[in-house]
Amino acid sequence: MVQIKEFRIVMPMSVEEYQVAQMYMVMRMQQQNTNGSEGVEVLENRPVVDDQMGKSQYTSKLYRFQSKAPTWLKAFASLESLIMQEEAWNSYPRCKTESNLFEFLQCPYFSKFCLTVDTIHKADNGDSENVHGLTKEQLAAREVEIIDIASAANDYWSYIVGSNTTDFTKFKSTRTGRGPLLEGWQKSSNPVMTAYKLVIVDAPYWGFGYRLEQALIAGERALFLESHRNCFSWIDEWFGMTMQEIRQLELKSDSALNQKLMVEAGHRWSDEDEDVQSNRLPLKSEEHKLAVDA
Repeated sequence: MVQIKEFRIVMPMSVEEYQVAQMYMVMRMQQQNTNGSEGVEVLENRPVVDDQMGKSQYTSKLYRFQSKAPTWLKAFASLESLIMQEEAWNSYPRCKTESNLFEFLQCPYFSKFCLTVDTIHKADNGDSENVHGLTKEQLAAREVEIIDIASAANDYWSYIVGSNTTDFTKFKSTRTGRGPLLEGWQKSSNPVMTAYKLVIVDAPYWGFGYRLEQALIAGERALFLESHRNCFSWIDEWFGMTMQEIRQLELKSDSALNQKLMVEAGHRWSDEDEDVQSNRLPLKSEEHKLAVDA
């Protein structure tokens, strides 16, 4: 049975600020979770022109996090079958896949399995009821959950994804003065925006399909909470960065991630590899510096 769940994450920042915050967060979290044996491999990262959305940034990535899969899944699935492939078209503030969705994750060894995440960013506090334009049937099947980044979780998936220990009831940004996030902050925050993430997962496999669907939705929720807590707790690191700076950092980060994985696989990293991955674009600003460890 297809599962449809919409997560709404309210953030104390503008839609424009969130674009930089999200990119910075993705780079840093990928670095933290990539080592010689597991992590993120960036296959492609390039601008494209989409027929429906116009100019977009296309990315293709492989996610190797087999050790973090539930024990019951690893019991019958090979390690290779747990490598996830992601294709995304980012036309911010709207992001999509081929069906106007944000992310498309597909496991090549489970051809019938499909997980899509459609994200729309709006300058509101999470009160828009149908930003994705769902049909009556889809609305009837959809479950909505509002995620409060000031909260914390201690379930299995939060342990697997990671846990930002910042106490947002006491946190205050030095550079922006934002915070702390006290009860009801979503209604009083200025600026404010919401990431509306529509998760649709279909695992039509007898015996374990529903369990897999529920596990993936729980995993996505944990990832959304952790990543957005990071976005705000790292605000003094990314605030004020330009899109040109963040794109240059992104290229350097992609190169470093691939180098970590390729070195472990026995491939000698060469100057040609570096040229292809990053084009050796230097940062123009030294104020905003993200450590890219090779």
